[in-house]
Amino acid sequence: MHHHGYAWAGEKKAFDNEALRRPPHPTPPPPASREDPAAQRLADRYREVVAEFRITNLPPLQTAHWLMKPTGAVKGTWGEPKEAGEWLGLQLAEAAPRFASEADRDATRLVLLVTAAVERLAWGGDVSLGHYLTGTLFHSVALVTCSPNRSGPELPCPLA
Repeated sequence: MHHHGYAWAGEKKAFDNEALRRPPHPTPPPPASREDPAAQRLADRYREVVAEFRITNLPPLQTAHWLMKPTGAVKGTWGEPKEAGEWLGLQLAEAAPRFASEADRDATRLVLLVTAAVERLAWGGDVSLGHYLTGTLFHSVALVTCSPNRSGPELPCPLA
């Protein structure tokens, strides 16, 4: 068992595009006719998700789905939860001055988040944290347990 780290910061508007944050449905929608604009929009949206989900670096809705992203999305890999937690702590410390909420910047709170993350990773769980940044930005950081993942055991390791 090992852990992969993922980080993303970008416009909240992009983060809110939930269609691109979930894998495409395994069954495509029925063919759309020109007379049915709603069906055509659905078909177009499905094609967009098929083309974009695996290549976009947007955080997926389900943390385990990070394993479906390209290997370039992996920011680091660690064999021990403590090592992964150290990386998480650095990510949070780097972004904390830009957190929109003063409470989110509290150092004690950040230490507790990292401690809880290490505990979760130790039993094979995943960790996903998100914070609003000043302006219209959002910061997401995740640690995903791999080989196997508890919530997606069928998902292959991106670095295997």
